[in-house]
Amino acid sequence: MIRVMLVDDQELLRAGFRMVLGAQPDIEIVAEAADGETAVETLAEVAVDVVLMDIRMPRLDGVEATRLIRARPGAPRVLILTTFDLDDYAFTALQAGASGFLLKDVAPSDLVSAIRSVHNGDSVVAPSTTRRLLERFAAQLPEAAAGPSGDGVLTAREREVVVLVARGLSNAEIAGRLRLAEATVKTHLGRVLAKLGLRDRAQVVVHAYESGLVTPGPGPRDRPKG
Repeated sequence: MIRVMLVDDQELLRAGFRMVLGAQPDIEIVAEAADGETAVETLAEVAVDVVLMDIRMPRLDGVEATRLIRARPGAPRVLILTTFDLDDYAFTALQAGASGFLLKDVAPSDLVSAIRSVHNGDSVVAPSTTRRLLERFAAQLPEAAAGPSGDGVLTAREREVVVLVARGLSNAEIAGRLRLAEATVKTHLGRVLAKLGLRDRAQVVVHAYESGLVTPGPGPRDRPKG
């Protein structure tokens, strides 16, 4: 059973998510909060696997709440909720430790699938709208802000995989693009995580943009270096 906490200052939105998720046989809503501060406090008393986290809330916003939650030992995974044209914090939330983010108008089936994926240790960064959102906020980062891009550590093939992950392709899509077996892509991605000390796919996206390995928008630099 996947234990979920809903964190959003809009009661109506929480009610909608509660109805969708409560109908799933493998998902249980174990807690709710109307702001980030209450969410952090609640986690001290309730065991949670996945937090569905709004961005803009009173008292403590979703980014800072995510940072505090992910700093805890055995922390639950966090999925950020955002509105594409309004929120300026989604990329920062990934930096804070979120496993990905969803748009607030997400289809019910996609919401359920995303929660299951995050619970299984994957990240939600693939939808095309999310890729555009990532690129929009990545543009606000200073180039190579995070330091080395990993060029001296990663092989050329591993850099190719990083670039395609950052562009939102799934393992199957990367396998098709590079003409590799999907299992081989998973192996390359696992080596990337180990070499760069990254936690998951979401952190690969953050690293790729921060390091300058990928830059927002199409262009000559939107390809592996080397």
